[in-house]
Amino acid sequence: MTMQDPAATSVAVRVRLDIAYDGTDFTGWARQPGLRTVQGVLEESLSKVLREPIQLTVAGRTDAGVHAEGQVAHFDTTALPDYDKLLHRLARFLPKDVRVTGIRSALPEFDARFSAIRRHYAYRLTTAPYGAPPLLARSVVACRPGVDLDAMREASRKLLGLHDFAAFCRRREGATTVRELQRFDWVTTPIGGPGQAGSDREAAMLTAYVSADAFCWSMVRSLVGAVLAVGEGRRTPEWVESLLAERERSSSITVAPAHGLSLIAVDYPADADLAARNAETREMRTIPESDGCCGS
Repeated sequence: MTMQDPAATSVAVRVRLDIAYDGTDFTGWARQPGLRTVQGVLEESLSKVLREPIQLTVAGRTDAGVHAEGQVAHFDTTALPDYDKLLHRLARFLPKDVRVTGIRSALPEFDARFSAIRRHYAYRLTTAPYGAPPLLARSVVACRPGVDLDAMREASRKLLGLHDFAAFCRRREGATTVRELQRFDWVTTPIGGPGQAGSDREAAMLTAYVSADAFCWSMVRSLVGAVLAVGEGRRTPEWVESLLAERERSSSITVAPAHGLSLIAVDYPADADLAARNAETREMRTIPESDGCCGS
């Protein structure tokens, strides 16, 4: 692969990676000594190929077992690689459960984490009486047939907007749990594909699409778990809404299994707005006093 001699230049370039992985056999994204992680595998491979230490900054640190179809990361390098050749070489070098799907140069202001304006997740369930088909078993969670989809959609709508989602998050010291939930809806499809007709109530695949400016630890899986309890008749939409008043993680929420969750996309602003977005993201989120949505 053609690349400039690092000794000939001290000017680093910023590189954006688009990444997909099956999280089943990874202990999450973040590098951990002695454990197989997505970050660890990617950094090791990139460092060998580029012949210099590579450190990745990622849009969202996924937990153990969680997948990604549209993860984004960046790194700085003085190697100045040929991006097409690097992409093909990584395809041969990386294990089959992680792929770099795109490589391109980025502005110095681009930050995969702090520049992001929105993250999109999908959580996949099946109501098929036989459970998840074998080819989908690593990414689809089986749930009880006959769930009340109308009640689930009602409960999901009650959570939209800017709120303190402390009840849905594992607390991290110094981290805010205020988030703007911009989308939480459910799409149904027959598990055999579009050729198998069926109504919403007969559909065997349920996919929750969840989008927000950012998510705190375990938030998506907790949101899905709470709403699924409504669909199964164990809770009401009003109970889900009442959780927004809590200021600690709720023990009444059953967190949905990790393997149904996938990070599917990350949105970024125009190049001219990157620096402003970085500064905005670094500020602590707070509920406006005039909002009155969450109690204090």
